[in-house]
Amino acid sequence: MLLLKNKILLPLVGMFILLNGYFMLDGNYYLNVIPLVLLVVYFAIFYTEQVFLLVALLTPLSVNLEEFTDGKMGLFIPTEPLLFGLMLWILMQHFHKRFLPQHLWKQPIVWAVGFYLFWMFTTSLTSSHVLVSFKFLLVKLWFIIPALLYGTYVFRKKQRIKTFLWLFATGMVITMIYTVINHSLYAFGEKEGHWVMSPFFKDHTIYGAAVALNLYIVLALLLSKKHDPLTLVVLVSFLVVNLVALYFSYTRAAWLSVVAAFIVYLCIHFKIKFKYLAGGTIFVALLVLVSWDTIQMEMARNDKEHTTEDFGERLQSATNVTTDASNLERLNRWDCALEMFKDRPVFGYGPGTYAFEYARFQDPENLTIISTNFGDGGNAHSEYLGPLSESGLLGLISILLVVAAIFYQGITLYIKYPKEDTEYRRIILLLVLALVTYFVHGFLNNYLDTDKASIPIWGICAVFLALEERRKQHLEGKLTIQD
Repeated sequence: MLLLKNKILLPLVGMFILLNGYFMLDGNYYLNVIPLVLLVVYFAIFYTEQVFLLVALLTPLSVNLEEFTDGKMGLFIPTEPLLFGLMLWILMQHFHKRFLPQHLWKQPIVWAVGFYLFWMFTTSLTSSHVLVSFKFLLVKLWFIIPALLYGTYVFRKKQRIKTFLWLFATGMVITMIYTVINHSLYAFGEKEGHWVMSPFFKDHTIYGAAVALNLYIVLALLLSKKHDPLTLVVLVSFLVVNLVALYFSYTRAAWLSVVAAFIVYLCIHFKIKFKYLAGGTIFVALLVLVSWDTIQMEMARNDKEHTTEDFGERLQSATNVTTDASNLERLNRWDCALEMFKDRPVFGYGPGTYAFEYARFQDPENLTIISTNFGDGGNAHSEYLGPLSESGLLGLISILLVVAAIFYQGITLYIKYPKEDTEYRRIILLLVLALVTYFVHGFLNNYLDTDKASIPIWGICAVFLALEERRKQHLEGKLTIQD
Protein backbone atom coordinates (compact mmCIF):
# COMPACT_ATOMS: atom_id res chain seq x y z
CA MET A 1 0.00 0.00 0.00
CA LEU A 2 2.85 2.39 0.94
CA LEU A 3 4.57 1.59 -2.37
CA LEU A 4 1.33 2.30 -4.24
CA LYS A 5 0.93 5.63 -2.41
CA ASN A 6 4.50 6.58 -3.30
CA LYS A 7 3.92 5.64 -6.94
CA ILE A 8 0.94 8.01 -7.02
CA LEU A 9 2.19 10.75 -4.72
CA LEU A 10 5.71 11.26 -6.06
CA PRO A 11 4.64 11.82 -9.69
CA LEU A 12 1.95 14.27 -8.51
CA VAL A 13 4.53 16.20 -6.46
CA GLY A 14 6.92 16.20 -9.42
CA MET A 15 4.20 17.46 -11.77
CA PHE A 16 3.25 20.21 -9.31
CA ILE A 17 6.88 21.36 -8.99
CA LEU A 18 7.30 21.51 -12.77
CA LEU A 19 3.96 23.28 -13.30
CA ASN A 20 4.65 25.74 -10.48
CA GLY A 21 8.13 26.41 -11.85
CA TYR A 22 6.64 27.20 -15.27
CA PHE A 23 4.13 29.65 -13.79
CA MET A 24 6.80 31.30 -11.61
CA LEU A 25 8.99 31.90 -14.66
CA ASP A 26 5.96 33.64 -16.16
CA GLY A 27 5.67 35.84 -13.05
CA ASN A 28 2.66 34.00 -11.58
CA TYR A 29 3.16 32.86 -7.97
CA TYR A 30 -0.40 31.83 -7.06
CA LEU A 31 0.31 28.08 -7.08
CA ASN A 32 2.70 28.55 -4.15
CA VAL A 33 -0.39 28.94 -1.97
CA ILE A 34 -1.54 25.34 -2.62
CA PRO A 35 0.97 23.60 -0.27
CA LEU A 36 0.09 26.08 2.47
CA VAL A 37 -3.64 25.47 1.96
CA LEU A 38 -3.10 21.69 2.07
CA LEU A 39 -1.07 22.07 5.27
CA VAL A 40 -3.83 24.14 6.87
CA VAL A 41 -6.46 21.59 5.79
CA TYR A 42 -4.37 18.79 7.31
CA PHE A 43 -4.08 20.54 10.67
CA ALA A 44 -7.76 21.58 10.64
CA ILE A 45 -8.80 17.94 10.17
CA PHE A 46 -6.38 16.24 12.57
CA TYR A 47 -5.79 19.08 15.08
CA THR A 48 -9.15 20.86 14.98
CA GLU A 49 -9.12 22.06 18.58
CA GLN A 50 -5.63 23.51 18.23
CA VAL A 51 -6.63 25.35 15.04
CA PHE A 52 -9.67 26.76 16.87
CA LEU A 53 -7.38 28.11 19.60
CA LEU A 54 -4.98 29.46 16.98
CA VAL A 55 -7.85 31.53 15.56
CA ALA A 56 -8.01 33.38 18.91
CA LEU A 57 -4.39 34.48 18.46
CA LEU A 58 -4.81 35.36 14.80
CA THR A 59 -8.05 37.34 15.15
CA PRO A 60 -6.45 40.63 16.29
CA LEU A 61 -3.72 40.11 13.67
CA SER A 62 -5.97 39.33 10.71
CA VAL A 63 -5.90 41.65 7.71
CA ASN A 64 -8.87 42.64 5.56
CA LEU A 65 -8.24 42.10 1.84
CA GLU A 66 -10.43 45.15 1.30
CA GLU A 67 -7.35 47.22 2.22
CA PHE A 68 -5.48 45.86 -0.81
CA THR A 69 -8.24 45.37 -3.40
CA ASP A 70 -9.78 48.87 -3.45
CA GLY A 71 -12.78 47.59 -1.52
CA LYS A 72 -13.58 44.87 -4.09
CA MET A 73 -13.09 41.94 -1.72
CA GLY A 74 -13.87 42.10 1.99
CA LEU A 75 -12.34 39.03 3.65
CA PHE A 76 -10.22 38.82 6.79
CA ILE A 77 -7.10 36.74 6.18
CA PRO A 78 -6.28 34.20 7.58
CA THR A 79 -9.14 33.95 10.07
CA GLU A 80 -12.24 33.90 7.86
CA PRO A 81 -11.03 31.14 5.49
CA LEU A 82 -10.04 29.15 8.60
CA LEU A 83 -13.43 29.74 10.20
CA PHE A 84 -15.28 28.80 7.02
CA GLY A 85 -13.29 25.57 6.77
CA LEU A 86 -13.82 24.85 10.46
CA MET A 87 -17.56 25.41 10.08
CA LEU A 88 -17.80 22.88 7.24
CA TRP A 89 -15.65 20.32 9.04
CA ILE A 90 -17.54 20.75 12.35
CA LEU A 91 -20.91 20.28 10.62
CA MET A 92 -19.66 17.19 8.75
CA GLN A 93 -18.26 15.69 11.95
CA HIS A 94 -21.36 16.45 13.98
CA PHE A 95 -23.78 14.97 11.45
CA HIS A 96 -21.52 11.91 11.31
CA LYS A 97 -21.24 11.20 15.06
CA ARG A 98 -23.10 13.95 16.98
CA PHE A 99 -20.12 15.08 19.05
CA LEU A 100 -21.41 18.54 20.09
CA PRO A 101 -22.68 18.52 23.70
CA GLN A 102 -26.40 17.80 24.02
CA HIS A 103 -26.81 20.39 26.79
CA LEU A 104 -26.09 23.08 24.18
CA TRP A 105 -29.59 22.87 22.76
CA LYS A 106 -31.16 23.68 26.14
CA GLN A 107 -29.18 26.86 26.81
CA PRO A 108 -30.91 30.29 26.69
CA ILE A 109 -28.03 31.78 24.69
CA VAL A 110 -28.31 29.10 22.01
CA TRP A 111 -32.10 29.48 21.81
CA ALA A 112 -31.78 33.26 21.47
CA VAL A 113 -29.05 32.97 18.84
CA GLY A 114 -31.12 30.34 17.02
CA PHE A 115 -34.08 32.72 16.79
CA TYR A 116 -31.73 35.53 15.73
CA LEU A 117 -30.36 33.39 12.86
CA PHE A 118 -33.80 32.04 11.92
CA TRP A 119 -35.21 35.54 11.55
CA MET A 120 -32.11 36.62 9.63
CA PHE A 121 -32.69 33.72 7.23
CA THR A 122 -36.38 34.67 6.88
CA THR A 123 -35.62 38.31 6.10
CA SER A 124 -32.88 37.25 3.66
CA LEU A 125 -35.62 35.63 1.57
CA THR A 126 -37.50 38.94 1.38
CA SER A 127 -34.36 41.07 1.03
CA SER A 128 -33.95 43.87 -1.50
CA HIS A 129 -30.49 42.34 -2.19
CA VAL A 130 -30.93 38.59 -1.69
CA LEU A 131 -27.35 37.58 -2.49
CA VAL A 132 -25.94 40.26 -0.16
CA SER A 133 -28.21 39.08 2.66
CA PHE A 134 -27.36 35.40 2.28
CA LYS A 135 -23.66 36.25 2.17
CA PHE A 136 -24.15 38.26 5.37
CA LEU A 137 -25.94 35.27 6.96
CA LEU A 138 -23.13 32.92 5.86
CA VAL A 139 -20.55 35.17 7.52
CA LYS A 140 -22.59 35.09 10.75
CA LEU A 141 -22.68 31.29 10.59
CA TRP A 142 -18.93 30.88 10.16
CA PHE A 143 -18.44 33.03 13.26
CA ILE A 144 -21.15 31.49 15.44
CA ILE A 145 -20.79 27.77 14.64
CA PRO A 146 -17.04 27.51 15.36
CA ALA A 147 -16.80 30.10 18.16
CA LEU A 148 -20.04 29.45 20.07
CA LEU A 149 -21.01 25.84 19.35
CA TYR A 150 -17.61 24.23 18.82
CA GLY A 151 -16.07 26.54 21.42
CA THR A 152 -18.35 25.00 24.06
CA TYR A 153 -17.00 21.57 23.10
CA VAL A 154 -13.37 22.75 23.26
CA PHE A 155 -13.89 24.42 26.64
CA ARG A 156 -15.12 21.19 28.22
CA LYS A 157 -11.46 21.05 29.31
CA LYS A 158 -11.27 23.98 31.70
CA GLN A 159 -7.63 24.83 31.04
CA ARG A 160 -8.43 25.61 27.41
CA ILE A 161 -10.55 28.56 28.53
CA LYS A 162 -7.45 30.30 29.86
CA THR A 163 -5.48 29.24 26.78
CA PHE A 164 -8.10 30.93 24.58
CA LEU A 165 -8.01 34.11 26.68
CA TRP A 166 -4.20 34.17 26.75
CA LEU A 167 -3.95 33.76 22.99
CA PHE A 168 -6.50 36.48 22.21
CA ALA A 169 -4.90 38.86 24.72
CA THR A 170 -1.45 38.17 23.26
CA GLY A 171 -2.66 38.89 19.72
CA MET A 172 -4.25 42.12 20.94
CA VAL A 173 -1.10 43.21 22.77
CA ILE A 174 0.96 42.68 19.60
CA THR A 175 -1.42 44.90 17.61
CA MET A 176 -1.51 47.49 20.40
CA ILE A 177 2.28 47.71 20.60
CA TYR A 178 2.43 48.07 16.81
CA THR A 179 -0.24 50.78 16.89
CA VAL A 180 1.27 52.77 19.77
CA ILE A 181 4.75 52.69 18.19
CA ASN A 182 3.32 53.68 14.81
CA HIS A 183 1.26 56.43 16.45
CA SER A 184 4.31 57.76 18.31
CA LEU A 185 6.01 58.44 14.96
CA TYR A 186 3.29 61.07 14.41
CA ALA A 187 3.58 62.53 17.94
CA PHE A 188 0.28 60.82 18.87
CA GLY A 189 -1.68 63.16 16.62
CA GLU A 190 -5.48 62.90 16.71
CA LYS A 191 -5.91 62.69 12.93
CA GLU A 192 -3.26 60.00 12.60
CA GLY A 193 -4.93 58.13 15.47
CA HIS A 194 -7.75 57.25 13.08
CA TRP A 195 -5.61 54.98 10.87
CA VAL A 196 -2.32 54.04 12.58
CA MET A 197 -3.78 50.65 13.57
CA SER A 198 -4.06 49.68 9.89
CA PRO A 199 -3.84 47.03 8.43
CA PHE A 200 -4.98 45.09 11.51
CA PHE A 201 -8.00 47.30 12.26
CA LYS A 202 -9.97 49.44 9.84
CA ASP A 203 -10.13 52.51 12.08
CA HIS A 204 -9.83 53.71 15.65
CA THR A 205 -13.46 52.94 16.59
CA ILE A 206 -13.33 49.15 16.11
CA TYR A 207 -9.78 49.20 17.49
CA GLY A 208 -11.02 51.05 20.58
CA ALA A 209 -13.88 48.57 21.05
CA ALA A 210 -11.45 45.63 20.92
CA VAL A 211 -8.98 47.35 23.27
CA ALA A 212 -11.74 48.07 25.83
CA LEU A 213 -12.97 44.48 25.70
CA ASN A 214 -9.43 43.13 25.97
CA LEU A 215 -8.78 45.25 29.08
CA TYR A 216 -11.19 43.10 31.08
CA ILE A 217 -9.83 39.90 29.54
CA VAL A 218 -6.34 40.87 30.76
CA LEU A 219 -7.80 41.70 34.18
CA ALA A 220 -9.52 38.29 34.21
CA LEU A 221 -6.16 36.59 33.68
CA LEU A 222 -4.36 38.88 36.14
CA LEU A 223 -6.84 38.86 39.04
CA SER A 224 -8.12 35.29 38.81
CA LYS A 225 -5.37 33.87 41.04
CA LYS A 226 -1.86 34.42 42.38
CA HIS A 227 0.84 34.06 39.72
CA ASP A 228 4.51 33.22 39.66
CA PRO A 229 6.77 36.30 39.25
CA LEU A 230 7.35 35.85 35.50
CA THR A 231 3.64 35.45 34.68
CA LEU A 232 2.82 38.42 36.92
CA VAL A 233 5.33 40.64 35.09
CA VAL A 234 3.90 39.58 31.72
CA LEU A 235 0.31 40.26 32.74
CA VAL A 236 1.11 43.60 34.37
CA SER A 237 2.94 44.54 31.16
CA PHE A 238 -0.14 43.51 29.16
CA LEU A 239 -2.27 45.72 31.41
CA VAL A 240 0.00 48.75 31.01
CA VAL A 241 0.08 48.35 27.22
CA ASN A 242 -3.71 47.99 27.20
CA LEU A 243 -4.26 51.18 29.23
CA VAL A 244 -1.86 53.18 27.06
CA ALA A 245 -3.54 51.86 23.91
CA LEU A 246 -6.98 52.67 25.31
CA TYR A 247 -6.01 56.27 26.02
CA PHE A 248 -4.38 56.84 22.62
CA SER A 249 -7.22 55.15 20.74
CA TYR A 250 -9.02 58.52 21.04
CA THR A 251 -12.29 56.55 21.05
CA ARG A 252 -14.91 58.13 23.28
CA ALA A 253 -17.24 55.13 23.13
CA ALA A 254 -14.42 52.84 24.29
CA TRP A 255 -13.60 55.07 27.26
CA LEU A 256 -17.25 55.33 28.27
CA SER A 257 -17.82 51.58 27.85
CA VAL A 258 -15.01 50.81 30.31
CA VAL A 259 -16.66 53.11 32.86
CA ALA A 260 -20.05 51.49 32.19
CA ALA A 261 -18.53 48.05 32.83
CA PHE A 262 -17.13 49.27 36.15
CA ILE A 263 -20.59 50.55 37.15
CA VAL A 264 -22.05 47.11 36.32
CA TYR A 265 -19.32 45.56 38.49
CA LEU A 266 -20.40 47.75 41.42
CA CYS A 267 -24.02 46.68 40.91
CA ILE A 268 -23.05 43.00 40.93
CA HIS A 269 -20.57 43.35 43.80
CA PHE A 270 -23.05 45.14 46.07
CA LYS A 271 -25.87 42.80 44.95
CA ILE A 272 -28.19 45.62 43.98
CA LYS A 273 -31.55 44.07 43.18
CA PHE A 274 -32.98 44.35 39.69
CA LYS A 275 -36.12 46.15 40.92
CA TYR A 276 -33.96 48.96 42.33
CA LEU A 277 -31.96 49.20 39.09
CA ALA A 278 -35.19 49.28 37.07
CA GLY A 279 -36.67 51.89 39.38
CA GLY A 280 -33.55 54.02 39.20
CA THR A 281 -33.51 53.78 35.40
CA ILE A 282 -37.16 54.85 35.18
CA PHE A 283 -36.51 57.75 37.57
CA VAL A 284 -33.53 58.97 35.51
CA ALA A 285 -35.55 58.61 32.28
CA LEU A 286 -38.38 60.70 33.75
CA LEU A 287 -35.91 63.30 35.01
CA VAL A 288 -34.37 63.55 31.53
CA LEU A 289 -37.83 63.86 29.99
CA VAL A 290 -38.89 66.64 32.36
CA SER A 291 -35.59 68.49 31.91
CA TRP A 292 -35.24 67.88 28.16
CA ASP A 293 -35.49 71.53 27.12
CA THR A 294 -32.75 72.52 29.56
CA ILE A 295 -30.58 69.59 28.45
CA GLN A 296 -30.99 70.57 24.79
CA MET A 297 -29.95 74.16 25.58
CA GLU A 298 -26.84 72.91 27.40
CA MET A 299 -25.93 70.57 24.52
CA ALA A 300 -26.41 73.42 22.05
CA ARG A 301 -23.82 75.43 23.98
CA ASN A 302 -21.35 72.54 23.89
CA ASP A 303 -18.79 73.33 21.18
CA LYS A 304 -16.18 70.74 22.16
CA GLU A 305 -14.94 68.76 19.13
CA HIS A 306 -13.92 65.10 18.95
CA THR A 307 -10.85 66.10 16.95
CA THR A 308 -9.04 67.37 20.05
CA GLU A 309 -6.28 65.37 21.76
CA ASP A 310 -7.38 66.64 25.19
CA PHE A 311 -9.01 63.79 27.14
CA GLY A 312 -11.58 65.96 28.98
CA GLU A 313 -12.63 67.94 25.93
CA ARG A 314 -12.92 64.79 23.85
CA LEU A 315 -15.25 63.23 26.42
CA GLN A 316 -17.33 66.42 26.58
CA SER A 317 -17.62 66.36 22.78
CA ALA A 318 -19.77 63.21 23.08
CA THR A 319 -22.78 65.47 23.76
CA ASN A 320 -21.97 68.06 21.09
CA VAL A 321 -24.83 67.66 18.62
CA THR A 322 -24.50 71.06 16.97
CA THR A 323 -21.01 71.23 15.44
CA ASP A 324 -19.29 67.85 15.96
CA ALA A 325 -19.38 66.14 12.54
CA SER A 326 -18.90 62.64 13.95
CA ASN A 327 -21.89 62.97 16.30
CA LEU A 328 -24.06 64.60 13.65
CA GLU A 329 -23.26 61.91 11.09
CA ARG A 330 -24.12 59.23 13.62
CA LEU A 331 -27.48 60.93 14.19
CA ASN A 332 -27.94 61.00 10.41
CA ARG A 333 -27.33 57.24 10.20
CA TRP A 334 -29.72 56.54 13.07
CA ASP A 335 -32.39 58.67 11.47
CA CYS A 336 -31.94 56.75 8.19
CA ALA A 337 -32.27 53.44 10.06
CA LEU A 338 -35.54 54.58 11.65
CA GLU A 339 -36.90 55.81 8.31
CA MET A 340 -35.97 52.48 6.70
CA PHE A 341 -37.82 50.69 9.50
CA LYS A 342 -40.90 52.86 8.97
CA ASP A 343 -40.82 52.00 5.28
CA ARG A 344 -40.48 48.23 5.88
CA PRO A 345 -41.42 47.57 9.52
CA VAL A 346 -41.97 43.80 9.31
CA PHE A 347 -39.13 42.28 7.26
CA GLY A 348 -36.84 45.28 6.74
CA TYR A 349 -34.61 45.63 3.71
CA GLY A 350 -32.64 42.47 4.41
CA PRO A 351 -29.52 41.63 6.45
CA GLY A 352 -26.42 43.50 5.32
CA THR A 353 -28.30 45.88 3.04
CA TYR A 354 -28.19 49.11 5.09
CA ALA A 355 -25.16 50.45 3.20
CA PHE A 356 -26.96 49.92 -0.13
CA GLU A 357 -30.25 51.51 0.88
CA TYR A 358 -29.76 54.33 3.39
CA ALA A 359 -28.70 57.06 0.91
CA ARG A 360 -32.24 57.88 -0.24
CA PHE A 361 -33.45 58.14 3.36
CA GLN A 362 -31.03 60.93 4.26
CA ASP A 363 -32.75 64.17 5.21
CA PRO A 364 -30.86 67.09 3.55
CA GLU A 365 -31.01 68.91 6.90
CA ASN A 366 -29.11 66.04 8.55
CA LEU A 367 -26.24 65.88 6.05
CA THR A 368 -22.77 66.68 7.37
CA ILE A 369 -19.36 67.34 5.87
CA ILE A 370 -18.64 63.60 6.06
CA SER A 371 -21.98 62.44 4.59
CA THR A 372 -22.08 60.96 1.09
CA ASN A 373 -24.85 61.37 -1.45
CA PHE A 374 -24.19 57.83 -2.65
CA GLY A 375 -24.67 56.27 0.77
CA ASP A 376 -21.39 54.41 0.56
CA GLY A 377 -20.15 55.42 3.99
CA GLY A 378 -20.80 52.23 5.94
CA ASN A 379 -23.38 50.96 8.39
CA ALA A 380 -26.02 52.18 10.85
CA HIS A 381 -23.50 52.79 13.65
CA SER A 382 -25.63 50.79 16.05
CA GLU A 383 -25.77 47.10 16.91
CA TYR A 384 -29.49 47.58 17.58
CA LEU A 385 -30.78 50.00 14.94
CA GLY A 386 -28.97 48.07 12.20
CA PRO A 387 -31.13 44.93 12.67
CA LEU A 388 -34.21 47.16 13.07
CA SER A 389 -33.68 48.66 9.61
CA GLU A 390 -32.53 45.43 7.97
CA SER A 391 -34.83 42.84 9.60
CA GLY A 392 -37.74 44.86 10.96
CA LEU A 393 -39.10 44.92 14.51
CA LEU A 394 -38.34 41.23 15.12
CA GLY A 395 -34.77 41.92 14.00
CA LEU A 396 -34.37 44.37 16.87
CA ILE A 397 -36.14 42.03 19.29
CA SER A 398 -33.90 39.13 18.22
CA ILE A 399 -30.64 40.97 18.97
CA LEU A 400 -32.06 42.28 22.26
CA LEU A 401 -32.98 38.69 23.21
CA VAL A 402 -29.42 37.59 22.42
CA VAL A 403 -27.95 40.34 24.60
CA ALA A 404 -30.43 39.63 27.42
CA ALA A 405 -29.71 35.87 27.29
CA ILE A 406 -25.94 36.47 27.36
CA PHE A 407 -26.05 38.68 30.45
CA TYR A 408 -28.71 36.59 32.19
CA GLN A 409 -26.65 33.44 31.75
CA GLY A 410 -23.32 35.12 32.52
CA ILE A 411 -24.47 36.86 35.71
CA THR A 412 -26.50 33.91 37.06
CA LEU A 413 -23.52 31.63 36.34
CA TYR A 414 -21.29 33.93 38.41
CA ILE A 415 -23.79 33.95 41.28
CA LYS A 416 -24.35 30.16 41.27
CA TYR A 417 -20.84 28.97 40.43
CA PRO A 418 -19.17 27.12 43.35
CA LYS A 419 -17.52 29.67 45.65
CA GLU A 420 -14.58 27.37 46.33
CA ASP A 421 -13.47 27.82 42.70
CA THR A 422 -12.54 31.48 43.16
CA GLU A 423 -10.31 31.49 40.08
CA TYR A 424 -13.07 30.78 37.60
CA ARG A 425 -15.68 32.83 39.46
CA ARG A 426 -13.45 35.87 38.97
CA ILE A 427 -12.89 34.97 35.34
CA ILE A 428 -16.67 34.70 34.79
CA LEU A 429 -17.28 38.11 36.41
CA LEU A 430 -14.60 39.89 34.42
CA LEU A 431 -15.72 38.28 31.17
CA VAL A 432 -19.24 39.58 31.86
CA LEU A 433 -17.69 43.05 32.21
CA ALA A 434 -15.76 42.55 28.96
CA LEU A 435 -19.07 41.90 27.22
CA VAL A 436 -20.57 44.99 28.85
CA THR A 437 -17.91 47.13 27.16
CA TYR A 438 -18.86 45.77 23.75
CA PHE A 439 -22.65 45.92 24.03
CA VAL A 440 -22.52 49.43 25.50
CA HIS A 441 -20.26 50.34 22.59
CA GLY A 442 -22.91 48.69 20.42
CA PHE A 443 -25.25 51.64 20.96
CA LEU A 444 -22.83 53.76 18.91
CA ASN A 445 -21.17 51.27 16.53
CA ASN A 446 -21.65 47.75 15.20
CA TYR A 447 -18.89 45.24 14.51
CA LEU A 448 -20.43 41.79 15.00
CA ASP A 449 -20.02 41.22 11.27
CA THR A 450 -16.23 41.20 11.74
CA ASP A 451 -13.93 38.62 13.30
CA LYS A 452 -12.45 41.28 15.60
CA ALA A 453 -15.67 41.42 17.65
CA SER A 454 -17.38 38.11 16.85
CA ILE A 455 -14.62 35.72 17.92
CA PRO A 456 -14.14 37.16 21.44
CA ILE A 457 -17.88 37.76 21.95
CA TRP A 458 -19.09 34.30 20.89
CA GLY A 459 -15.99 32.71 22.43
CA ILE A 460 -16.83 34.23 25.82
CA CYS A 461 -20.41 32.99 25.44
CA ALA A 462 -19.01 29.51 24.83
CA VAL A 463 -17.04 29.84 28.08
CA PHE A 464 -20.30 30.55 29.93
CA LEU A 465 -22.03 27.54 28.36
CA ALA A 466 -19.14 25.18 29.13
CA LEU A 467 -18.81 26.34 32.75
CA GLU A 468 -22.59 26.16 33.26
CA GLU A 469 -22.47 22.49 32.27
CA ARG A 470 -19.53 21.91 34.64
CA ARG A 471 -21.51 23.55 37.43
CA LYS A 472 -24.45 21.22 36.84
CA GLN A 473 -22.19 18.16 36.70
CA HIS A 474 -20.59 19.29 39.96
CA LEU A 475 -24.02 19.51 41.62
CA GLU A 476 -24.85 16.01 40.34
CA GLY A 477 -21.58 14.67 41.73
CA LYS A 478 -20.24 13.69 38.31
CA LEU A 479 -17.04 15.71 38.74
CA THR A 480 -15.24 17.73 41.38
CA ILE A 481 -14.69 21.43 40.86
CA GLN A 482 -10.95 20.81 40.40
CA ASP A 483 -11.49 18.43 37.44
